[in-house]
Amino acid sequence: MKNILLSTSLLFGLTLGSFAHADNRPQPEIATGTVEQVQSAIGDNFMIVTANPLATQAGYDILKSGGTAADAAIAAQLVLGLVEPQSSGLGGGAFTLYFDAQTNRITSLDGREVAPSSATQHMFLNEDGTPMEFWDAAIGSQSVGVPGTPLLLEVMHEKFGQLEWDALFPSAIQLATNGFEKSPRLQKMIDADKGKLDRFVRTQSYFYNNSPMLINAAYAKTLEDYKDHKSAIFYDPDAIGGDIIQATDNRITADDLKNYKVIERTPLCERYKNKTICSMNEPSSGGLTIIQALKLLEPYDIEPNKAKSTHLIAEASKLAFSDRNAYMADPDFVKTTSTDLLNDAYIEKRRSLITDKAQTYQAGTIDEVYAPDTSVDKPGTTHIVAIDQYGNALSMTSTIESAFGSKMMTNGFLLNNEMTDFSFEPTRNEAPVANAIEAGKRPRSSMAPTIIFDHSGKPELLIGSAGGSSIIGYVLQRIIAILDWDMSVEKALAMPSFLAKTDALQTEKPVSLKLHRMGHKVELVDMNSGLTAIHVKESKLIGAADPRREGTALGE
Repeated sequence: MKNILLSTSLLFGLTLGSFAHADNRPQPEIATGTVEQVQSAIGDNFMIVTANPLATQAGYDILKSGGTAADAAIAAQLVLGLVEPQSSGLGGGAFTLYFDAQTNRITSLDGREVAPSSATQHMFLNEDGTPMEFWDAAIGSQSVGVPGTPLLLEVMHEKFGQLEWDALFPSAIQLATNGFEKSPRLQKMIDADKGKLDRFVRTQSYFYNNSPMLINAAYAKTLEDYKDHKSAIFYDPDAIGGDIIQATDNRITADDLKNYKVIERTPLCERYKNKTICSMNEPSSGGLTIIQALKLLEPYDIEPNKAKSTHLIAEASKLAFSDRNAYMADPDFVKTTSTDLLNDAYIEKRRSLITDKAQTYQAGTIDEVYAPDTSVDKPGTTHIVAIDQYGNALSMTSTIESAFGSKMMTNGFLLNNEMTDFSFEPTRNEAPVANAIEAGKRPRSSMAPTIIFDHSGKPELLIGSAGGSSIIGYVLQRIIAILDWDMSVEKALAMPSFLAKTDALQTEKPVSLKLHRMGHKVELVDMNSGLTAIHVKESKLIGAADPRREGTALGE
């Protein structure tokens, strides 16, 4: 079963959960401050929110022309790959959750990157068997997985598009040809990446040109070819695919490109109180971890602005994340655990561990035992939400992994470094790691494109975020704020974030002394979330973008 028909029986048979996790790896996509106020909009007929105003405008134009949410997201993504290249693009991958109003079905599409046939479990280990330093692994051809975004966009159009394919390209082609002004965030990202992004001739000459404008003729040419020949050119060794093979020093082969497939997976849909929450299933850990945490929290009275509430959310997050680290991975390669992790008896057992003191948790025991893997995916990511005039709804997260991916460009777009989303170690203490590298495998992700349905089965909240493994916590906190605390979507996205990890409570703002007394190790940090959301309330579409980035909402 690849999609789910939303029915009364489904709406009353389900549940959810989530949060963040840290390791010793750097945070490649830096925090770049906040705008003065949340960028929001209210509409009656359609709405789109993206991480960049130029991309939002492109999607809005498509919606206004009668396009579907899928059409709008494709147009927006083509622009994002140009104007927000540090976060996503045609050299990366994505997950899409789509609600078709006519059929009342929700479908999830897995366009995640894939490890090439040359990949081995020991490829990121030093000669002495220790893991490589992150940047030694991430920069260059060895980190590139087979891209999925080009084929995913085509599949989205085939299934859910209404406008002609070539109608989705003009905005991106025009911007690439005529140029666009570097946004303040992009300029900060470029400046922060000196010493990495400028190691390669193409990226050095393109990004470090001492001009406030960027013109990308190579990307314009790629878009023209993509428009005329669709995604086949990216997987053809005699077209752009050949350039990908060459750029990766033949680590990606013609067969790797030929064998790439977008997979329709059964969406993860669970009941939370009187709502139905649907998100992406494995190989993403995002939806499953969020749902598990929400199930852990469901019996508690979680009040806003209370230290106890923050404590409970943090402890539920740490519990869910300990299971995420041990068990979640590509379901085509390891035994999946989603049913076991969401089982009522298992949830009750895990919930019983929560006390009034902060703790560090180990993974629960289920049939298959894996060693915990604390590697985390990086925040080179973006999120799009859209609702069209027909009632269709889309939540889509796309990525190239770290900021600017592998730092390598071909044909005007950056190639991902998704291979570093795998565990660098295949085993720990002689136990296998679920997210170990294997040829043909998709690395675990934390992307969490989410659509929440009301008691009647209509979309109520579309949400997701950028932010690597912290996506889980960012989205969880806002689901609780909007659904349980009746907070406006604008205020929810702007509220200070807190993230519970293995043993620390990371916060954007100082917290109550009560949390210190409960034993929380509080770390005050800058955060780089990239939330976008649409809340359907009283027949109005309310779109909002995270003030920590430069996104906007447009609708009417």
